[in-house]
Amino acid sequence: MTYLLLSIAASSLIFVIFKLFARYNVNKLQAIVVNYVIAFTTGILTYTGDTTIQEATGSEWFIGALLLGLIFISVFNLMAITTQKSGLSVVSVATKMSVIIPITFGIFYYNESAAILKIVGIVLALIAVYLASVKDKSILKSNSLLFPFLILIGSGIIDVSLKYFEQAHVKDTDAGIFSATIFASAGVLGILFISVQLFRKKIQLELKNLIAGIVLGVPNYFSIYFLVQALRTDGLDSSTIFTLNNVSIVVLSTLLGIVFFKERLLLKNWMGIVLAVISIVLVTLA
Repeated sequence: MTYLLLSIAASSLIFVIFKLFARYNVNKLQAIVVNYVIAFTTGILTYTGDTTIQEATGSEWFIGALLLGLIFISVFNLMAITTQKSGLSVVSVATKMSVIIPITFGIFYYNESAAILKIVGIVLALIAVYLASVKDKSILKSNSLLFPFLILIGSGIIDVSLKYFEQAHVKDTDAGIFSATIFASAGVLGILFISVQLFRKKIQLELKNLIAGIVLGVPNYFSIYFLVQALRTDGLDSSTIFTLNNVSIVVLSTLLGIVFFKERLLLKNWMGIVLAVISIVLVTLA
């Protein structure tokens, strides 16, 4: 449970950092690419296992980690496009609602518990995520569901893949280097993309974007590392962990928005928070 709490804390800190990006007009693309490099570096520096980088390239999980890196940066670009087209609320809901994919995968593929109390908690969690995430009417105004759908699928695939590789291929001592490899893959692809942009003189590098990426990279790495470790927790199904993780992040991020950024919530947002707390209690008891 400790790893799950740490993952929730790290993910919520990412929310605060992204809010500061907007306040200081940080270029998200540049910061995200730097963040991947820093996340990889953090993983390598904190790794205490016996597997060398050379041995990692021959591991069963290596190709999967590279593909996950590709999905990571692809989903980010989809999120950026969708934010411009349909608004931040659409992205927030699509990302968080993706939790239904790993939940379903865990119940059917791993034969995890599907008690009535747990199912009710999961349904309430999905409703809570939607109500707490929607801050405006942009979803109703959205004229295209393709990009939000792709974000939902991509985010769900990331969670399912993390669970699959963690259980089937990644040794207990390799969680750090596995996470680092994912970020290394995303970082290389991001650097290639930015290099092309620089060559075409479409962007200009700025120091504040570099600093922002460094600040983001450390909690971003640990959000994945702690989640992978949480999935190893005895007595907790992956469907339970993903539900608690996503819903808790929504609640904590919303509360941080109120405290630090003076955000005002609509009635439906407060209803979402209340339902979220109820769903956490139900899923935990189940």
